[in-house]
Parts: sequence; structure tokens; C-alpha cells
Amino acid sequence: MTRRLALLVNPASGRGRFAGAVDAVADRLASGGFQVTRMVGGDAAESAGFAGSAVADGYDALVLMGGDGLVHLALQHVVASGTVLGVIGTGTGNDVSRALGIPARAPLEAVEVILAGETRKMDVGSAGGTYFATVLAAGFDSLVAERANAMTWPAGQMRYNLATLAELRVFRPIGYTLELDGQQRRREAMLVAVGNCPSYGGGIRICHGAEIDDGLLDVVVIKPVSKLELVKVYPRLFKGTHVSHPAYELHRVRSVTVDAPSVVAYADGERLAPLPVTVEVVPGAVTVFAPGP
Repeated sequence: MTRRLALLVNPASGRGRFAGAVDAVADRLASGGFQVTRMVGGDAAESAGFAGSAVADGYDALVLMGGDGLVHLALQHVVASGTVLGVIGTGTGNDVSRALGIPARAPLEAVEVILAGETRKMDVGSAGGTYFATVLAAGFDSLVAERANAMTWPAGQMRYNLATLAELRVFRPIGYTLELDGQQRRREAMLVAVGNCPSYGGGIRICHGAEIDDGLLDVVVIKPVSKLELVKVYPRLFKGTHVSHPAYELHRVRSVTVDAPSVVAYADGERLAPLPVTVEVVPGAVTVFAPGP
């Protein structure tokens, strides 16, 4: 029996660089035995609606051609369903693709992973009932996101660069209350990150060592450092070598509540809610096309 596949596309992901590859992706999926229905989301609401309808209509697979934001939208519908998720990472970050070992910004290579038919289970984090795949940010990084979102100029990565510099100028360590599997801790810190997978922001391995299917959340605390030291350590985040820095602290838990004044949590790059936020791991919540671990 021919399997039904919904191909949900964000044509603006990666600044539209891969919009011309949609036909080739759809044709290759069809030649591999899928009955393909294309769904092109004009905005986040429309994309979420398409994802919900694909699951409700009983499609065998929902394949996403976009970035981590599109994965985030789809998770709200795919979790605990019988729909298999496919990820063709064409965004700027593609941290979900990276965690699953799927080629990013290479649509036809990612299609071959889907056609190979190998699947694995993926955990997700649940933050107040909102699911996320990558990392929940709550600190300096989320304050930068808040500042960048309030800016109207410039566009793209430069906006975040300027927001980072502006936030760095005024930032002070934050007083956190953490509840880690029921054990309360208080910390002064630059940030707290809750990772379901190792990276966010396009390869920033803040939760280096996190596994996407181990049934645990990696809670990383970066304790106070000088602004100069923060700038010096930043390049190490892309390699994961910051884990040897004395300011780094790690806890592996199934549940964490993060509380701090005037901090808004972000996850998968999307704004969630002001703290406090309780995050729980949902083991094996989604079946995804991916090479074996």
C-alpha cells in the first residue's frame, strides 16, 4: 500500500535559498513510493494548521522542509501521534538535524535518509505543556533574544550581534531558584539552559553531551564570570570545550523548575513565557526518520 506523506514547506527558511529545491524533493519522495501532498505555510499559524491537519487526517509521515522553528510548530501536533516525522533542515540553525545526524542544508541528501526508512525515537521537553526539541534558554541568551525581537533594524544575524553587544553592556548575573527532580538549589548565574539535545542557535553546544533519546534533560548553569571572560569563552561553545571551564555546572534530571526575576524563556528559538517555567522530559515522544544513534 502506498504511504501517504505530507511535505510541509516553509519557503522563507534559510532566507528562501532552498525554495527552488521543493520540486526535486517532492519528486524524489514520490519516486521512493510515497503519495506526496505538498503544504506550503505562508506564516507560522498556517504552518501549524497544516501540521495539525496532517496528523488529524492520518498521514503516515509529516516531512518538514524548514528550520527548527517549523519543527517546533509541528511537535505540538506530532507528539504521541502515529505520524512519523521527517526533517529536511533548510533553516539557519538546523540544530534538530544536527542532533539526529541528518545532513542539513542538503535537501536531497536528507530525503535519502527518509527513503532509507530507518527510524528512531526522540525525546522532547515539555515546558508548561509546550513541546520543544532543542534547548530552553533562560538568561543572558534569552535576554538577547528579547532585545533583538524588539529591534526593527537591521535584519538577520546582524540584529542579534547588535543585541548581544547592547545586552552585554548592561547585563548583571541573575539570581535563580532551581528545583532539580524535587531538590531545590539557588544559584547566581549568567544563564540556565535546559537541553534535550546538545545545541541551539546554529551549533552553539551549550548542552554538549546531551542525548536526544536518553530520557533525561541536561540542565547547564553558567556561573558568574566577567564580561571579558564571557566574550573569551564564547568561541568554545561551538566545540563544547566550555565544559571544562570552572563556571560550568551540569545536572541531568527528568524535571526542572527554573525561576528568576524578569527573565523570559525561549525554546527552539521561540518565545515561551516569563519564568518560572517547569520543564519535564517526555521520553520517546516522537518517531523520526533518522540514522541509528
